Amino acid sequence: MVGNVVGLACALTGMASRHRLRVASGLFAGLAVLFAAGFIQASQAEEYPLRTIKIVVPFPAGGPTDVAARLIAQSISAKLGKSVIVENHAGATGRIGAKLVANASPDGYTLLLGGTNVNSINGALYPDVGFDPIDSFAPIATICVDTLALAVSPRVPVTTFQELVAYARDNPGKLKYGAPPGLYTHIASEFFKIKTGTDILFVPYKGGAPAVTDLLGGHIEMVFNNKSNLLSLFKDGQLKALAVTSQTRWPELPQTPTMNEVGISGFPSEVLFGLLAPAGTPAPIVDQLNRAINEGLQTAEVRASLEAIGVEARIGTPGEFRAALVEQAREWKAVIDATGIKVE
Repeated sequence: MVGNVVGLACALTGMASRHRLRVASGLFAGLAVLFAAGFIQASQAEEYPLRTIKIVVPFPAGGPTDVAARLIAQSISAKLGKSVIVENHAGATGRIGAKLVANASPDGYTLLLGGTNVNSINGALYPDVGFDPIDSFAPIATICVDTLALAVSPRVPVTTFQELVAYARDNPGKLKYGAPPGLYTHIASEFFKIKTGTDILFVPYKGGAPAVTDLLGGHIEMVFNNKSNLLSLFKDGQLKALAVTSQTRWPELPQTPTMNEVGISGFPSEVLFGLLAPAGTPAPIVDQLNRAINEGLQTAEVRASLEAIGVEARIGTPGEFRAALVEQAREWKAVIDATGIKVE
């Protein structure tokens, strides 16, 4: 009997030892995989870049997003010593190009020129975009900040914001505004209508530039659009500026009030543009790109080029860029909820 007990105890001890060995072996294997992955990522980061880097612009060529991408591509190329190309993959308010990058290999060779619309608005406006507009990406750096202005045709018999509101109320349905559906210019226009209690018809366009062209041609009467698109037209007297969305007045138009000054609160004040990589891109690569971008933004040449199109360079960390996108997502969701906009 005693011998049986002793034998059973020895068997159990042996089984426990083998179990511990298997657990230890499994842990060792897991640690080895993690170590190898970390080593590969570190090795990739040390060698990066080895080939051409691609920046995907999810909007047509010629707009502020495209211009910012091409400026920063030159800066990154100069700093890292490799070619940087820009590809336009327009459509679906930036979702087509953004999804392409979200699904790309997280190796630092496929990047996204994103920001407010692509990463902050789309998530609030569309129930399912096929990726997470923020968590599917590793923010690299903010590049620049744009703001909006309310522009009207000289044919509209008003000279101030208050006169426009009174005219629109006296003539419901007579005025028309243009914007691409789902872009911040569309949302801002609908928010204006809600805040002022006006009835203004929406005319959809494929881009902001065609809307401005039709405004100049007299086919529509007003737009909310980027400073980068409108400033020269205001200076030339081709359009009238009635209000701007920034926190302070534009230095170039000191007589034009802000939306807050005319009594309209709740307008998000900035439109962000920045560079992002697919989620999972090694931190050393993200940091390397961040340094290259920020060093470029500190040069007089790049800053002057951005100022020439009406946008302001902004230097920051990846964490600061992510925090700004998250905050903008909150702000724009509030605006979208207030307007009740539904976009197919």
